[in-house]
Amino acid sequence: MPEIPDLTIYQEQLESRLSRQPLRGLRIASPFVLRTVSPAPEQFVGRSLQQVRRLAKQLVFDFGEAHYAVVHLMISGRFQWRAASDPPAAIPRGRGLLAFDFDPGTLVMTEASKKKRASLRLVAGEDELAALNPGGLEVRELTLPRFAAQLRGSSHTLKRALTDQRVFAGIGNAYSDEILHDACLSPFKRSATLKDEEVEQVFRATCEVLDRWTALLRDKTGDRFPGKVTAFHDEMAVHGKYRQPCPRCAAPVQRIQYAENEANYCARCQTGGRLLADRSLSRLLKDNWPKRIEDLEA
Repeated sequence: MPEIPDLTIYQEQLESRLSRQPLRGLRIASPFVLRTVSPAPEQFVGRSLQQVRRLAKQLVFDFGEAHYAVVHLMISGRFQWRAASDPPAAIPRGRGLLAFDFDPGTLVMTEASKKKRASLRLVAGEDELAALNPGGLEVRELTLPRFAAQLRGSSHTLKRALTDQRVFAGIGNAYSDEILHDACLSPFKRSATLKDEEVEQVFRATCEVLDRWTALLRDKTGDRFPGKVTAFHDEMAVHGKYRQPCPRCAAPVQRIQYAENEANYCARCQTGGRLLADRSLSRLLKDNWPKRIEDLEA
């Protein structure tokens, strides 16, 4: 799922292409993508795009006079940019969801998954837009004391606290792995039990990881529209690196899978060498489940 760094690049590239451009058409190809009834798509045609901003993990297209198109890409939703043509670029069959047509080109929204979770909500009015905000705070707007209060007050594991959009905005599975590896803390340490120095480690790591990855993706993208947005990058330390060596200590990266998510971590750097139990595997292996990194290496 696109997170702060990815969404920031989308935001910047869209604004550079479409700021003050009138919307010529809004074509809906999938009956599942539009989650609102009023206002109708036709009410946005002819309006000029004022700005694109982020609301948690959503992108908000501001068409002026409190008319907003709010897109949530979810796990498999992505944008494609097509230069202007006559007729406008076709929406791909199967995975194509919708298209925004502007004079410079067409912004196509696709979704690789068959579960159809990506969404478009058309809203009119500040109250309707505010209702789509899950309420999480933007870490880069916080002081350390405010961050500490929010983190400790969540009563979650660290992994869950960072990815809960009601606690902090825009962070997901991939970058939370990178943040906690950078902070040298277990993903399942309880946020309410953190010492002051540990809170500071998480705060510092969160700011540095998000800034570093935003800058890296911006540099990789250049003036091009991002064509391949993914949660897996060669430069990542632990996310998607199961069994590969940790770049800090060379121990094999570990993984815990749960529901549709996973936590990737280094046992040597983050848990004092202790292997965290994967529910399904530890239940299967019982006493044979390795408890420490040394057991795994043996």
